[in-house]
Amino acid sequence: MADMLSTGVSGLLASQIGLSTVSHNVANVNTDGYSRQVVSFGARLPEGQAGYYVGTGVNTVAVQRAYSEFLNSSLWSASSGQGRASTMASLTSQLNNQLAGSSNLQTSLDSFYGAVQDMANAPSDTASRQVLLARAGGLATTFRALSGQFSQLSGQIQQQIGDAVDAINVDTQSIAKLNDKIRSFSSTNGMPPADLLDQRDALVKKLAGEVGISVVPQNDNTISVFAGNGQALVTGTQAHALGTAANVYDATRVEVVGAGSGNVISGRIGGGALGALLDFRSNVLDPAQIQLGRAAQAMAGAFNAQHAQGVDLHGDVGGPFFAAAGPTVQGASTNTGSGTVSASIDDIGALSGKEYLLSYDGSAWSMRDTAGNAVALGGSGTAADPFTAAGLSLVVGGGANAGDSFRVQPSRDAAAGFSVLIDQPDKVAAAAPFVVAASAGNTGSAAARASIADGADPSLFNAASIVFSSPTSYSIDGGAAQTFTPGQPIVHNGWSMQLDGAPQAGDSFSLKPNSNAQGDNANALMLGKVANLGVLDGGVTSTGRAYSQLVGQVGGAGALAKDELTTQTAVYNQAMSAQQSVSGVNLDEEAANLVRYQQAYQASAQIISTANSIFNALLGAVRS
Repeated sequence: MADMLSTGVSGLLASQIGLSTVSHNVANVNTDGYSRQVVSFGARLPEGQAGYYVGTGVNTVAVQRAYSEFLNSSLWSASSGQGRASTMASLTSQLNNQLAGSSNLQTSLDSFYGAVQDMANAPSDTASRQVLLARAGGLATTFRALSGQFSQLSGQIQQQIGDAVDAINVDTQSIAKLNDKIRSFSSTNGMPPADLLDQRDALVKKLAGEVGISVVPQNDNTISVFAGNGQALVTGTQAHALGTAANVYDATRVEVVGAGSGNVISGRIGGGALGALLDFRSNVLDPAQIQLGRAAQAMAGAFNAQHAQGVDLHGDVGGPFFAAAGPTVQGASTNTGSGTVSASIDDIGALSGKEYLLSYDGSAWSMRDTAGNAVALGGSGTAADPFTAAGLSLVVGGGANAGDSFRVQPSRDAAAGFSVLIDQPDKVAAAAPFVVAASAGNTGSAAARASIADGADPSLFNAASIVFSSPTSYSIDGGAAQTFTPGQPIVHNGWSMQLDGAPQAGDSFSLKPNSNAQGDNANALMLGKVANLGVLDGGVTSTGRAYSQLVGQVGGAGALAKDELTTQTAVYNQAMSAQQSVSGVNLDEEAANLVRYQQAYQASAQIISTANSIFNALLGAVRS
């Protein structure tokens, strides 16, 4: 009877553990990261009885979670991808909204050039000139507003990078603490509690959404966690906190640095929300700021160049109409010398949209773009003979030491300083500066046109007569004979005359200042053509086209981000479904288990009751 009682008690206890486990599963059905727990039973060793064995009951072997390392790893990877895609989609959408909002640059460009055309139709009308200046002010405001919005978004990203790093450090510290608890339980009880493992896995999943990680299980039931580039985040019970530091060239720009070493690892983090923030900043926002700046520089450069070819209502040469900031140079915070670098645009058509690092090795200067590609330098770097490269003119000064470097940003801040320099309607140079006429007796096919070569020349508006003594020789105002080369301009007193066709001996041309500055619209018509004038990319891309490229590149990035989010969401949902099919709590299954363990419990109780009745009957028989 003792064996029967012991067998019943073992079954009772086993069923009780089963009921407790089912109850625990049901209670945690809505707990994020919880893995269904399963009870494992094993038969006790039987007792030998002559030629047979009699069973002695059941032992509870383990209470373990339903778990698949492969499925959990897949879920972590999917969480990293979704975290990155979600953040990237949100940022690109915000940038697209800025470009499509009330600060739409294309609308401002269209309004401005419409006002230029209206002025060309009525060059002497003060009202049309005032409207032109108002539209020019609106265009400048749009450039600055877009630049300000980009800068505000950049500042927001700097803050988000810091917040993401803080969140990562909190999670890695929690994982390290759980590692310590799990290792302690493992050393004491042989295996860790399933609930602690679930808590750690939930934190790992959250961490994966913040930054791309790899997880390496250890023999003591702890895990080591590394960022995508191999940077250790957790090793055993030790958390390795990431940090942030100011960019070596720009103190307002935050970089992610590794634990302990302080080395910048921003370019080596690819997954999770942090990877998206860094990727968006470097590959979407920075190029957008640069392209906006290029458009501002193209607008100011092209319009100013044409405006300087005309005269205003007073007959004065047109001055600069717009202003856009030029290149900026930032010295590295690690520089030890007193060297300086100043930069200006030498050829706007050669600006590539890239940024550069100018470095000194102790004996010579060298330049590379930010991708590491070498850029050839012309010149010696002095004020008289500056370095020339990639459309830039660079002058170095002071005493640079070996290892000093400077970052050159040709266009990034150009739009922030875009402004209108002319504030009086009568200063708009709508008229042509000269009237050029061919003598009625000319026998050649040459037709002449003149432009301003040097607006500061005091003799610019002196009348002149050009007489050809032969097809290849001419004199100005009866002076010495000069050689004429077909295709080459005749330059004198700050003006430049271009001949189309071939002159003959005896042909003459007269040049005099335009006395009809009030009603002439020749330069205004040319100003209107600046809208489609190729300026950037070797004279191919106009200001409007540059802005269209900006909209296209940002829109393309946004479309890719949306597609990636759709894909990564589907991957995440599939990974979650697969993981939950193994580890998730199914209430129907738990209800069935509850009935099963309840019946087993009642049956075991009946065994104990039967054993008790037999024992009492045996005692009664002995007493009688």
